[in-house]
Amino acid sequence: MAKADTSPPGESSTASFESALRELEAIVQAMETGDTSLEAALASYERGVALVRQCQDTLAAAERKLQMLESGVLRDLAIAGDDSAESGAERR
Repeated sequence: MAKADTSPPGESSTASFESALRELEAIVQAMETGDTSLEAALASYERGVALVRQCQDTLAAAERKLQMLESGVLRDLAIAGDDSAESGAERR
């Protein structure tokens, strides 16, 4: 049975990303030593590919969220800028 996520939104994906990155770094370090058997190296490589995909997916989701947030902020700023320009014209 899967463990329920009780952390605040966003924290679990960040923690998951960080732990995946740490695990990936450990795999790379272990493989660089060359002290593993071929079978272990292949298993580590396979796990590393899965971790890279997980990290890429997490980063892509974060980038999409940032773009969405920025477009909302920029749109709000443009509207606020239009409002202040109109009110300035009314004052004249």
